[in-house]
Amino acid sequence: MGQARHRYFIFETAAGFCGIAWNDSGVTRFHLPAQSAAATERGLLRRSTDALPGEPPPMVVAAIAAARRYFRGESVDFSDVNLDLGEQDPLFTAIYAATRALRWGETTTYGAIAKALGAGPETARDVGQAMAKNPVPLIIPCHRVLAAGGKVGGFSAPGGADSKIRMLALEGHDLAPPPPAQATFGF
Repeated sequence: MGQARHRYFIFETAAGFCGIAWNDSGVTRFHLPAQSAAATERGLLRRSTDALPGEPPPMVVAAIAAARRYFRGESVDFSDVNLDLGEQDPLFTAIYAATRALRWGETTTYGAIAKALGAGPETARDVGQAMAKNPVPLIIPCHRVLAAGGKVGGFSAPGGADSKIRMLALEGHDLAPPPPAQATFGF
């Protein structure tokens, strides 16, 4: 039996245009907001080359509605979205499951996920690689995983770390640099 055909749909949110791809088993890709529908479509199709445009089934319509609410600043839980990530390295599967358990406003670090999986600190690098390759950011909330010391860390989505900061701000986290410790003199 052949592999299920992927479909995709581009939609607008308060933060820009997102894209979602799916097959009969679940959501396979998610593209975080970009400034145009064309940019979103290009980004989504870079990783879902066999996808065709399509009308989303009810499970995808629900995920789209949740994404729109998220980017309006509403607390959203994506844990009921069916995913089909295909064959994954078992470590990445465990990392994605741990990341998916993070709820609205909750953050952790690459090292904390490694430790929660019973691995040593060297696995934090693998956690970072899994986050960079996350096919469904937002649904697997890689933006909630920070570098050591609560630093932003990398983010491979459109807009890079600035997008991660904006998403965390929606959830009540201010990762802007602190004001200088010493007051300046006005001379």
